[in-house]
Amino acid sequence: MDLRHREAMHYMKLPDGELACELCPHYCVLGENQSGICRSRKNIEGKLWAINYGHSIGLAVDPIEKKPLYHFYPSSMIVSLGPNSCNLKCDFCQNFQSSQFEVATREIEPAMLYDQICKLSESPKQVAFTYTEPFTWYEFICDFAEAYPDVQIVLISNGFINDAPLKEILPKISAMNIDLKAFSDSFYADFCGGQIESVKNTIKAVFEAGVHLEITLLLIPGRNDADEEVRGLAQFISSISSEIPLHISAYRPAYLSNIPATSVEDVIRAIKIAKESLNWVYGGNLPGMMMANSVCVECGSLLIERRLGYTQNYLIQPGICKNCGFEVYGVFD
Repeated sequence: MDLRHREAMHYMKLPDGELACELCPHYCVLGENQSGICRSRKNIEGKLWAINYGHSIGLAVDPIEKKPLYHFYPSSMIVSLGPNSCNLKCDFCQNFQSSQFEVATREIEPAMLYDQICKLSESPKQVAFTYTEPFTWYEFICDFAEAYPDVQIVLISNGFINDAPLKEILPKISAMNIDLKAFSDSFYADFCGGQIESVKNTIKAVFEAGVHLEITLLLIPGRNDADEEVRGLAQFISSISSEIPLHISAYRPAYLSNIPATSVEDVIRAIKIAKESLNWVYGGNLPGMMMANSVCVECGSLLIERRLGYTQNYLIQPGICKNCGFEVYGVFD
């Protein structure tokens, strides 16, 4: 396959040779030789091309807890890769080197990726499209899923995608972690170059489609960490299901933001607030993986123990508390 030639999906031709990309809510209108905000799609001679197709910033094998996914095959290892592109411009981006700027990539065809998964990943076969924004690699993911339906596909995403392409790809996806960056549209507009409603719609659609779902909030001091905002975010998630796990992670200064790092105490406070509405709330980026264990919401028994480099699952399969029989949301061996 010539990785330079893959026509993009979800776009519309306009007068005078312009093209309207319909993948995400930016709806970029592109003249000849113009690329969109995400840098992944380009108007070349009147067609929209996925110019990042099969170009990955790396390939690694990670514990699935690193995604983070805590209720999807705990302790499994997953092949991870992603594109050099993103459709948001978060000024606090923790992966800004590869999301906001051009970096060296390696070419990988779907067949090559499948071979790597078979070599590197134990049962079940899994791949995570992650590191930047996987929806900007839309065509590559769709083609891979079509060719290799025996692989479970995981997306670590900002959820900023339009309804039609989301609906088309969801049947191919097994699990997602969606980064809900705040619970205010002004935050998305001021600090991310986006808007929250599309992300909220994605969260609802993913859960309703039966795709395993977890959510991450990066807690930024003075921006999205007020008690009422955390409470509102948790209540929104709970309105879909109180079983959806929420990961509240500590922010660290990065890219254009020099706000001091989130304290451990503030993450713990936010976790306590979120637990008013949600059954499963975890801490991220904390020393020694504090606040990472799964504890039964019915009887308080330790269900899954997580430490650095170690995960122990005490559930009776599939996903049942051995002490009281409570059924835990998730996908377990």
